[in-house]
Amino acid sequence: MAAPLAVLAAAWHLPERSTPLADLPELPSLTPQERETLTGLGIERVRADDALDDHDLAAAAARQVLADTALRPEDVDALIVVESRAPQDLLSSEATRLQETLGLHRALTFSVGGLGCASLTPALLAARGLLAADQDLHHVLVAHGSKPATPGRYRHPVTLNGDSGQALVLARTGPVRVLDLLQETNGAYWDLFRVDFRDRPAADWREECRDTADYSFRLAVESRNRLRGLLARLLERNGMRAEDLAGLAVQNLSAGGHAFVQDTLGVELLPSCAENLRSHGHLGSNDTLLNLYAAHEEKEIADGDRVVVINTSPVAAWSMLLVEIGDGETAHLL
Repeated sequence: MAAPLAVLAAAWHLPERSTPLADLPELPSLTPQERETLTGLGIERVRADDALDDHDLAAAAARQVLADTALRPEDVDALIVVESRAPQDLLSSEATRLQETLGLHRALTFSVGGLGCASLTPALLAARGLLAADQDLHHVLVAHGSKPATPGRYRHPVTLNGDSGQALVLARTGPVRVLDLLQETNGAYWDLFRVDFRDRPAADWREECRDTADYSFRLAVESRNRLRGLLARLLERNGMRAEDLAGLAVQNLSAGGHAFVQDTLGVELLPSCAENLRSHGHLGSNDTLLNLYAAHEEKEIADGDRVVVINTSPVAAWSMLLVEIGDGETAHLL
């Protein structure tokens, strides 16, 4: 029996500035093939503000979620920061910087990451472990600021990155209950995407794919098998069938990526995924729960519905959360 975990509240900070695809600064430098792939992603614009860094985005979302829950800084027992892809400084601590910014002086604080766009999953696993291990601990704040690692926002041939901050207050009870959580990784792809940054000015950083055929074919086949296997395990151990799900909340990589997941698993995606893909682009680890909450706000899902939340990364990592929308009044135990 797994320990209970729930999202008590969630908040996002999206820059007000919205950049249409045609206004991307790097557009003139793209090759014809890159431009064709970019325009076929299904992304029309991204939220982008170069004046905000990942810390600013995470802090803004965290302040909002604390205000929404009326939690004081001293009410936060732990802070888990999902690390950025490109920290502002070496050796300094992104996690304790955010702790200081928010005034969370008594919070147990650390960071997690290493799985790219799937790095939210280890944060949830760590939060569940803390809540299970210490009955005096009640509120865990998870925060992440998502920014591109390079000056260019287009990741060929994957997606187009926007900016966002996300903050979650996790507890044992709440309106979004995490019923189960699975994660798998394959280290063979550890450097499929990389940025060679040493001895290069930041303006010259470029993300490179080691082998586009590996990404488009070999990893795609493995992802299909991994996702099918994860969903089968998730449903079996919770006594469910695919027909019992209200839908899937997935990352906003591309329209083709959405179709791939839906065809692979035979379950409909929540309509909000497509809308947020068009208007926000890819938001790293922040996509999936934003889509879930948007779907609830738009009444695409209702209390009592169960949804599978999927995070993937070309690291490669795959994870699935089974969540249940409810009133948040009782803990849910597996």
